Amino acid sequence: MAIQRCDWVGKEEIYINYHDLEWGKPVYEDSTLFEFLVLEGFQAGLSWITILKKRENFRKAFDNFDYTLISKYDQKKLDELLVCDGIIRNKLKINSIVTNSIHFMNIQKEFDSFSNYIWSYVNYQPIVNGWENINDVPTSIPLSDLISKDLKQRGFKFVGTTIVYSFLQAIGIVNDHLKKCICYKNLALTK
Repeated sequence: MAIQRCDWVGKEEIYINYHDLEWGKPVYEDSTLFEFLVLEGFQAGLSWITILKKRENFRKAFDNFDYTLISKYDQKKLDELLVCDGIIRNKLKINSIVTNSIHFMNIQKEFDSFSNYIWSYVNYQPIVNGWENINDVPTSIPLSDLISKDLKQRGFKFVGTTIVYSFLQAIGIVNDHLKKCICYKNLALTK
């Protein structure tokens, strides 16, 4: 019997590995949370597989998503990134990483970690949905509306409700694996 996965997973190994090993698993490390926040912002208007294929290039270009270093990027570094092969060379998105890194660290100061901030919205317990069909999965929920609004008020860029919802799914705050998916069963059992 073949392993059942969510309907959005393609046949490419990079997609399968991301789905099986990362997507929807609870993430608590600030460095990983920042990476996902950056990648979700870059994905806006593009497919996730495009971002996955460029992920290693992003890591190299953005100092392994070290938000402390990124917060100190000067115009020279930003100009280098605009001509960097292998990443999405969108000026607004590149500039947003510097802005977001600064606000990310401000949240860390206020809440002791970004993880405390983001997980407090769900009382540190993942939301486990039970979708039967990919068409039932929403693109946003009231929680993503609330977090998006707060992040925007704090000065973050590229954090609309759809991006935030994708972020919440990726970091495991929301388990949106379909009920038929092997990952849904595994994550639901560990809740």
